[in-house]
Amino acid sequence: MLSPVTTTPKSLDDYREIVGEEVITEIRNLAAPLRGARLIHLNSTAFGGGVAEMLTSLVPLMNDVGLKAEWQVIRGDEKFFNVTKTMHDCLQGTSVSWNQYTTRVWLQYNQMNAKLFDQDYDYVIVHDPQPAGILKMLETGDKARHGKWLWRCHIDLTEGQENVWQFLEPFVEIYDGVIFSLEDYVKESLGTARIFILPPAIDPLSPKNIELSPEVIAQVLSPYGVNLNRPLILQVSRFDKAKNPWGVIDAYRLVKREVPWVQLALVTSLAQDDPDSRDYFEHVAKYAGGDYDVYLLTNLVGVGNVEVNALQRSARVVIQNSAREGFGLVVSEALWKGRPVVAGNAGGIPLQIIYGKTGYLVNTVEECANRIAYLLKHPQVAERMGQAGKEHVRQNFLITRYLRDYLKILNRLSGRPGGPVTGGLEYRSG
Repeated sequence: MLSPVTTTPKSLDDYREIVGEEVITEIRNLAAPLRGARLIHLNSTAFGGGVAEMLTSLVPLMNDVGLKAEWQVIRGDEKFFNVTKTMHDCLQGTSVSWNQYTTRVWLQYNQMNAKLFDQDYDYVIVHDPQPAGILKMLETGDKARHGKWLWRCHIDLTEGQENVWQFLEPFVEIYDGVIFSLEDYVKESLGTARIFILPPAIDPLSPKNIELSPEVIAQVLSPYGVNLNRPLILQVSRFDKAKNPWGVIDAYRLVKREVPWVQLALVTSLAQDDPDSRDYFEHVAKYAGGDYDVYLLTNLVGVGNVEVNALQRSARVVIQNSAREGFGLVVSEALWKGRPVVAGNAGGIPLQIIYGKTGYLVNTVEECANRIAYLLKHPQVAERMGQAGKEHVRQNFLITRYLRDYLKILNRLSGRPGGPVTGGLEYRSG
């Protein structure tokens, strides 16, 4: 057996005041034909990163509307996760090497996990490249496929190394359906008949997004030294080249010339499936130097979802300085809290930021610094953008929409009409 993940029960009815009765009724109607169906999500880690955060909410909500949903994590060690990090980087266009050794390790651990997959389900949803080979390994081992299998790709493949995609593609094309976050990410060569577009979403009632009072915010942040009486700018992301925290520090230094009392917080999670994260943290810490107004915060010093929530609500401006991005869901998190966002023009960020209305898209450090300084000097503009951003997220990027679209996809795979799926409908229906 793979490693099961326990989630806290949730009730769809708790979201009624946020999204309205019509949305709740639609979701329950879509779930009715699926009642009792066994469903499992497979991924590589139970914490750290947007996939795990979404599953923490999606799985219990699927159970609440009548499915029998589970979440299991594949088994692996540092060697395997180093290899899957290499594959992830290759598929996002980073110049790292994919070779016979990485191929052998990826195949070995997918085969091992396939042997541990010992139950039948009506629906199996496999997330990202790490466990993508399990289905083919099962069928190679003469085990008949049971139920419908979906591969859910959360990353941007558009600039990936072609040889690595050519290696992965035969494992993916045998799935009954493939889900991408954006139309632009679809690989046209993919032989899978059914392709769906499903932008990710945030849970407004999760500890990371629930409302916090000023008193609670002050209490939560007191151990970390952030001065809540001075303006704070913030980026929450993994520390790697794609998220470019070094560029954020450069932008902060430019802003500080105009707003000397500004502070910067960089928050990251050191995740099990990202072995390079500790090395990157050390590099960023060295680059920040001895600036007492720069705070580098991680899960290792107790910064979890509530702390991130408090920091996002305390920030005057939130940054997402991504050069590459699967979607950039942290943008929606910040907008939901009424904060304007200055972000790189990458991945799914342009879907979330309406330029000049909910934030700004930038392409250089200088642009980033100029927009941050402008928003710090014009708080009324920042407030207006933040409120527009919150409504934009309410309409497009909440977990209830995500659940609804998953139910539509499952119904379609079963031959039942599911209605259009948000973000581009069904890209290809076979």
